[in-house]
This record gives sequence, C-alpha cells and structure tokens, in this order.
Amino acid sequence: MNLPPDLQLSQLQLFVRLANAGTLSAAARQLQLTPAAASAALKRLEAALSVRLVERSTRSMRLTPEGELLREHAERALGVLDDARSLLGAQRETLEGEVHLAAPADLGRQVLSPMLDDILARHPGLRIALQVSDVRQDLLRDRVDIAVRYGELHDSSLVARRLHVTQSTLVASPAYLARHGTPQHPRELAQHNCLALHRAERPHTQWVFQRDGAEITVKVAGNRRADDGGLVREWAVQGLGIAQKARLDVLADLRAGRLVEVLPQWQGLRYPLHAIVTAQRHLPLRVRRLLDELVVQFAEIDEADNRASTPA
Repeated sequence: MNLPPDLQLSQLQLFVRLANAGTLSAAARQLQLTPAAASAALKRLEAALSVRLVERSTRSMRLTPEGELLREHAERALGVLDDARSLLGAQRETLEGEVHLAAPADLGRQVLSPMLDDILARHPGLRIALQVSDVRQDLLRDRVDIAVRYGELHDSSLVARRLHVTQSTLVASPAYLARHGTPQHPRELAQHNCLALHRAERPHTQWVFQRDGAEITVKVAGNRRADDGGLVREWAVQGLGIAQKARLDVLADLRAGRLVEVLPQWQGLRYPLHAIVTAQRHLPLRVRRLLDELVVQFAEIDEADNRASTPA
C-alpha cells in the first residue's frame, strides 16, 4: 500500500483504535475526541489514500480489505515507534506508556492490584488500565494487551505464558465452622450451605475432589450464587457458607485467618494461570517487559507459599 507523504501519526492512531474498538464512538472516547471529530479524521484519511477503509452501518463498522491491510501496516509502524520510545526509556531503566490488562475479578483485586502497586512505583511513566471481570475479554475487540486467565489455552490465535499453577480449595470462615461444624468427607457438603460461582453463565455446583488416586464428584447446593468470584469470596469471609476457590485468590485471607481450608486432605483440581497476548499484534516493549515483571512476581508468590507450607 502506497502511503501519502503527509500522512499524520494521529490519523494512524485513530484508525488502529477504530479497527480494534469496532465502533467510531468507542475509538473517539479512547482518544478523547468527539465522534464528529473522529469521523472527520477518518474521512480525511480515506480521502488522502483514495480508498474506502471502513464499511459503515447504523450500529457497527467493518474494515474493507484495504482497511485490513492498512491496520496491519499501521500496527507494525506504531509498534516500532513505541519500541523506540520504550528503548529510550529503558536506557533510564524505566517503562513508559499505557498497557491494558484484563483479569478475573477476584484475582485482579486480591493479587494483581498489589503487584501493580510495586511495578508502577518503579516505573512512574507506565500507566496500567486494569479491567476486572469474570467475563472473558476479547483481546482485539476490547483493546486488551494482556489477559490473565485460569485454564488451558485452546485458541491458536493467542499466545500464552504460564505464570502459576493453582489448585481449587474449599474455604470457610472460622465463625461458619463453629456454628455448623466442619465436614470430614466431601459427601458431608450436602449438609452445608455451599456458595456457587457462575461459569459460562451456569452455576458451578459439581465440585471435584481427589485423594490417593481416587476422584469423587459432589453436587452441592446453597442459597447464594454469583457470577463474581470476589463476591463469593466475600460471602465466605462473612461466614455465609463454604466456597470452592482458587487457592491463589484466597491466600491473603488464609494467612490473615479470615478463612480456613476445609477438607485439606482432599485435593481439588489443579489448573494453570496464563498471561495471554494475541499472536496477530505487534507487542510494544512495555508490554513484553510487563509480562516479564508478572512472571517474576508470581514466582515470588510460589516461593513464599512453598515456605509457608513447609513444616519448620
């Protein structure tokens, strides 16, 4: 594609934001422009290139083949520029620019947010937009640079870097167990109020346990369930029932005594935690360095947890 010599950097930035956001209004908000100003800039870009870049409809926009080609080249060019800026910052041992990070609600609040405090303190030029939700984000459509997710990766258009391996565990508050007793076998959970988390819009009420090579699945029930893992954890802390959580999400509560493990002799399922990026997009240096930082921070969690679990 032949680009005009007077093509402006802001035009390319707007077009890439538009392509990734899917709507002109969303791209305008990200660039702090009015929709009218963003529309005018897009029209000027199309006029300068003498091609139609976007097929417009009343509710959405779709890139033309020429638009897809421009996005590919524009992302590469903007990525190279970001790398140059970051490398100049790296000479001062700092990271600069903005990174959009998505994570499950409880993990984002309990684990990632404290990690980011330390990272941002060491890199004052870095800005992190953290999206916390138990609904999985689309990396391209939602403008996410890094998504932190539990489970295995099955999408070939994404690249995963393993951060941690966690295990599901049963937890309850000391007050709940004092009132209702402590179950000694998974089947006794039928006598308890179990707090369920919605997964893929369905309540997760089939809890799996393993011990000595054997596996047992128990169907649980209770009077509360939510699609927010953080809310389920808070209910458990309040003494409202027993929850099955990723151990990583409740480490702080276990250490503080707000929660205790239930049936610790029965192991829950183990599953990995990954940092995921798209394979189709150039990764600015600040994104790659933040990935490295997260790997280091999670390794420190592993070491601290192992020390705490080892008898003196």
